[in-house]
Amino acid sequence: MRFFKQNHRGINQHKKQQLQNSDSVGTKVFSSIRDNVNYINDFFYHSHDLMTYQFKFKQKECVVFYFETLVDPDRLEQNFFVPLAQCTNDDNGGSLILEHFPKSNNFHEITKKMLQGFSIIIKDGEQHVLLIDTASTNERSLEEPQNEKIVRGSHLGFVENISTNLNLLRKSIKNQNLFIEYLTLGEITSEKIAIVHMKGIANEEVVKKVQQRIKSISSDMIFSPGYFEEFIEDSTASPFPQMLNTERLDRVAANLIEGRIAIFVDGSPTVLIVPINFFSFYQSPDDYNSRAYIGTFIRVIRLCSFMLAITLPALYIAVIGFHFEILPEELVLAVRGAVDKIPYPPLIEALIMELTIELIREAGIRLPSAIGPSISIVGGLVIGDAIVKAGLVSNTMIVVVATTAIASYVVPSNEMSAAVRLLRFPMMMAAATFGFIGIVFGLMALLIHLCKLESFGSPYFAPMAPLRWKDLKDSIVRMPVWKMNSRPLDHQPEKMQQQSESRKWEENE
Repeated sequence: MRFFKQNHRGINQHKKQQLQNSDSVGTKVFSSIRDNVNYINDFFYHSHDLMTYQFKFKQKECVVFYFETLVDPDRLEQNFFVPLAQCTNDDNGGSLILEHFPKSNNFHEITKKMLQGFSIIIKDGEQHVLLIDTASTNERSLEEPQNEKIVRGSHLGFVENISTNLNLLRKSIKNQNLFIEYLTLGEITSEKIAIVHMKGIANEEVVKKVQQRIKSISSDMIFSPGYFEEFIEDSTASPFPQMLNTERLDRVAANLIEGRIAIFVDGSPTVLIVPINFFSFYQSPDDYNSRAYIGTFIRVIRLCSFMLAITLPALYIAVIGFHFEILPEELVLAVRGAVDKIPYPPLIEALIMELTIELIREAGIRLPSAIGPSISIVGGLVIGDAIVKAGLVSNTMIVVVATTAIASYVVPSNEMSAAVRLLRFPMMMAAATFGFIGIVFGLMALLIHLCKLESFGSPYFAPMAPLRWKDLKDSIVRMPVWKMNSRPLDHQPEKMQQQSESRKWEENE
């Protein structure tokens, strides 16, 4: 057609600059098809993946615009081209085909939709554009989350598509009180965010606080929950995560019903849950799928592993450097004989091994999956054996470091595991300087920090600080489910009771 050959004269350089500066906000669709075509081409800088298709309908010139990199060709053909080919210019069915599509007369909305995979139809003489949803969906299948292994329970995990994730959540919580609010963040990337909570259960003040913090973000890009997390958390200087990251559907559903808020980010399977406390990171949905005594035993082991991971290397340094007398007589000679051959202080010995373990761990993650685990195991064995024979590290140090590494990976949350691995280094420094006194002061500083920390206004170390006896039934221990009649108080839910007194049938037997 001739209007495609006119070298986009409809918009001059002044208008083009104005177009780029305004980002099409407030610009209405022109009545001339030539001006509309030129506007779309200039707005997208004549990108090579911007495709056009020209046809006549009812003696009017029509143009279809779409990005071939965002559109599913089969959907475009089935939704538009096939029905259009089956009708003639005099057939009223053709009018119905075009009329049932949604319309828009604002170029800001139109260009946003095109970047989401929509195709648009421009008709000559009409000041609106038809929108066709032809977005390509490159989704992976639903599967178990790789970072959160499931022993017993639902094996469904979230994927990168936010619509699929919310669909799974709606199917899991079939209740009209499940409220979803959409936001768009990122001046350039325009990522879709969903804030989800249960009306009547979640505290509205906390919900407003989450909304306010998210809406205050002004950034060119929001690529992932980790990137997004730092904008809204209470204390960015703290090593502890203040939002719970999970890919498990059952975990998100359970926290929503308890009165917490879930934040979904399009393009990521990870969901952020707020507000949260320290003990939530040491809980797993698998705890509720086993006997109460077994769940309690596993939780206690996880919490003990926290203390073990941050204090064991520090205890080794303090004992060897300051308090050798506390060792049993049977161990004194063996430990002293191994340590006397080491040419540097215990702190340097511990740092060498801890950093070596971190290097092996990082290498195992970055290497291809086929050889990563093998390199990690072989590297650990070979380096451990060779470094002891070379007299650079004692056998006792190898045992300490291996136990510490295992303890740091017991926590179900990867973010908390990273915080634990980081905390042992200042504890080692304190032990090397003051011995046991340094460890005590280090633990006191850590406890003060945990008591002071908050997550969206909720106490991070609840229910230990402030102490709430009722909430202890589902923190350090896991009481039987039928005894958990009320929700945790730390995030201040509007509805405290979550179930009536159960097992009344025992009274009748």
